[in-house]
Amino acid sequence: MGLDDDIAILAAAPLFGFMERDALRLLSFAAERRNLMPGDVLFARDERTDGGFVVMSGTIEVASRVTGGEPIAVGRSALIGRMALFLRGERPSDARAVTSAEVVRITPTLMRRVLEEFPDAADAIHAALADDLTELTRGLDGVRARIDAS
Repeated sequence: MGLDDDIAILAAAPLFGFMERDALRLLSFAAERRNLMPGDVLFARDERTDGGFVVMSGTIEVASRVTGGEPIAVGRSALIGRMALFLRGERPSDARAVTSAEVVRITPTLMRRVLEEFPDAADAIHAALADDLTELTRGLDGVRARIDAS
């Protein structure tokens, strides 16, 4: 894959679409690449996070507590571990390659560097995350209302 392909894949990933080409170029050059064979573990539940991953090729299966452990297959341009781009913590899921795959790992340090150098992208990502949080809060309010009604 060439640089233009890498940039296109990153641009299609959630959150990264807010970044300009130069920011995506920096990510492409600075991110760690990892090749996986079918069955290889990308990470395991409760492992300490070390960044998020963008799937460059292949298929990764993610099984999380949110899905009741039911695996979800994701492919090119999927972002796995969104919060791990910003915070260190523990992984809430397992991720394993279904097919041969290539991923790039974006550490919180790299993400911070990119956002400092490209403040417009930082503002857009902040707004998107705030919208997600607002939507989550509305959903929780709905659950609370249903519980209170029963």
